Amino acid sequence: MASQPRDKKMTQYKFENNTLKLSVKKSLFLIRAIMFFFAFLFFVSPTIAMISSVVDGKDFHFGFIIGIGTFGLMGFYLLRIALWNSFGSEEIKFDKNTVTYEADYGWFKDGIKTLEIIPLVFSIKQIGYEEDNIGTLIIGEGDEKIESVTKMPLDELEKLIKTLNRYVVVGIMT
Repeated sequence: MASQPRDKKMTQYKFENNTLKLSVKKSLFLIRAIMFFFAFLFFVSPTIAMISSVVDGKDFHFGFIIGIGTFGLMGFYLLRIALWNSFGSEEIKFDKNTVTYEADYGWFKDGIKTLEIIPLVFSIKQIGYEEDNIGTLIIGEGDEKIESVTKMPLDELEKLIKTLNRYVVVGIMT
């Protein structure tokens, strides 16, 4: 059973067969290009520095390994942010007793998180300033909840929650 808003405006979600897919709005191309460029530099620069130092006749030392490791971690983190802002999406599957969450970065996926959420409650967490009118979806309450990280307009989130209440909650109860 599929449900999409009827207006022509592009939405950030798709709901089919008890699976919700939330897509991240891409940031500006220039910003993403800069992030990819610096992620590449963080990976390559320490290795080039080590090779040029050894070629110049200086001794290899443990600091090279620390530099490569540190800059490699920073490069990986920046690459992850750049990928999220380019290809990021979240997939949430609703089963009879469980909700399964997975973040997709385009080139790799995060670990799958499965929770038993009873009762199945949907709410909105407002993000940023009040006049921004954006928020994220929260599934569940208390300790057993899944918070999406995809920022969406509040009116779109409200439509999504109505759809989820209509198809998921009623479908699971029957």
